[in-house]
Amino acid sequence: MSLHSLQNNRFSVEPARSGLLSELWRLQLLNKHISRESIKSLARQHELAEIEVEGVTSFYHFFHQKPAGKHTVYINNSIISELKGFERIRETLERETGAHLNSVDPSGTFGLFATPCIGLSDQEPAALIDFYPFTNLNALKAKEIIQKLKQGKLPEDLCDAPQDNIRYTPHNNRTLFFAPYERGQAIKQLSGLGPDGVIGQLRLAELSGRGGAAFPTWKKWDTCRTYKDSPKFIVCNADEGEPGTFKDRVLLNNQPGSVLEGMIIAGYAVGASYGIIYLRGEYRWLLTKLENEIVAFHDKGILGSDVGGIKGFNFDIRIEVGAGAYVCGEETALLESIEGKRGEPRTKWYYPVEKGYLQLPTVVNNVETFAAAARLLQLGSSEYLKRGIPGSPGTKLISVSGDCKLPGIYEIEWGMTVAELLDVCGAEDPFFIQVSGPSGECISLKEKYKRISMLDLMAQKDIRCGGSFMIFNSHRDLVHILMNFSEFFKHESCGVCTPCRAGNFIIERKLERLNNGLADMNDLKELKSWGTIMKSASRCGLGKTASNTIIQSLEKFDDYFKARFSETDNSTYKKFNHSASVAEYEQYKP
Repeated sequence: MSLHSLQNNRFSVEPARSGLLSELWRLQLLNKHISRESIKSLARQHELAEIEVEGVTSFYHFFHQKPAGKHTVYINNSIISELKGFERIRETLERETGAHLNSVDPSGTFGLFATPCIGLSDQEPAALIDFYPFTNLNALKAKEIIQKLKQGKLPEDLCDAPQDNIRYTPHNNRTLFFAPYERGQAIKQLSGLGPDGVIGQLRLAELSGRGGAAFPTWKKWDTCRTYKDSPKFIVCNADEGEPGTFKDRVLLNNQPGSVLEGMIIAGYAVGASYGIIYLRGEYRWLLTKLENEIVAFHDKGILGSDVGGIKGFNFDIRIEVGAGAYVCGEETALLESIEGKRGEPRTKWYYPVEKGYLQLPTVVNNVETFAAAARLLQLGSSEYLKRGIPGSPGTKLISVSGDCKLPGIYEIEWGMTVAELLDVCGAEDPFFIQVSGPSGECISLKEKYKRISMLDLMAQKDIRCGGSFMIFNSHRDLVHILMNFSEFFKHESCGVCTPCRAGNFIIERKLERLNNGLADMNDLKELKSWGTIMKSASRCGLGKTASNTIIQSLEKFDDYFKARFSETDNSTYKKFNHSASVAEYEQYKP
């Protein structure tokens, strides 16, 4: 198989509409926008209403219906970027390009846009130019880049190769993810184990999903295997859009083969023939590397027909590139996106293992889970179980950023304490620590001796981490951090359900009042109330978790907020009194 043959490749069982996202990408990259005529043409081609194609186009952040500049610049405005110099870079780029933020310069040369996390929190400030990465920006570097682009240089020739920054792995060669890798080593185990044996190994090793929910991987695969509908699909969720998280980026860049191999193992275990990697648009620069790895797997005989010499086991993988929608990290929204639709979460009548992609049985796991499955089969469950702690075996990848000396990737054994992780990363005066991104859990130093694990959390003796630690020192403004999180969730809400759509807006307004010194205790009560409503009534995980940090910070940093709130209701914010406000004028008016 050649790299060329992978371009716009679709499985024969997929409907034409499944190619819509790729077609929109082609138009965006070619014309720098998707015109009205293009929308009409796609509607005719797919026998869809124009409004439906336009609805898909408008849903994704990276698709523009007006020209977005010969060079499209996306600067990251996540909280880590803000604290590392976002404003200086924004000012420089506006001055050098002639474009104001979220607009195009008069000549049409540069479009300058803000975008949430681009997966480079360890190398901020960072930006994407025509979807090529530029890291560790300062004013001088940003100025030089724009000047060279004006001279006709190409972004692909100027861009950086982001560093993996693997800062820590377990001692005594106990690393799982970054051990030497040879293509096909895990696949060699398949014929001897059989599908039952593969799932049995996962069960013995207690492998759980690494996206945060920690659902037993063996159970998901085993359930999918029981359904008789065919074909079946394996989908790799490589849409890590949570600000502060970049572990999947490092795995895909450093060990892409282990991820592919994990998908093949899953396909063998459940009886699937097709695999799809949903790669977030922010990682489009990794596309060629992944396509090359797929070609290498074909050349080695571990993709395609009779994979690994196993007669009748046919499996192939293609890549779908997302287009900038955080909500597509939710598995059903991701499946809708692959089907060429708006990435809106489905109503949960069925789990994907029963009715997933194209309403067929589908296993959806994230990048780290597939890589872990490959390493587990390569080592065997007994060797795998030597790592970690009882009830929480193996290792975990954590993206560390913020106020620390060594931002980057940390592969820890489950059971490491928060204090130990803060020590090895060189945390500088830590005060507020955000675990698993803005939708995760915030902790204070009072909790630094808790272990990081997948154990039952009811007793609150351990902390579960989906993949990131953002560290903020005592000089950072907690309210500013929360406002950044709130803006992110408001921006990324799909808007389908009221609790999320309205709740994020109201929370942002309440935080603005707090920041401006206008809030009272009623605002505090309403923040908690809306947070509770969102958790209980939102349609998908985005809405249910968006208020997590707000609610937790109000409880864990009570003293901090008491200093910002008045003790009595309505003492700093009073209803407007018209008579009192004009009394002096009435007294002295002519």
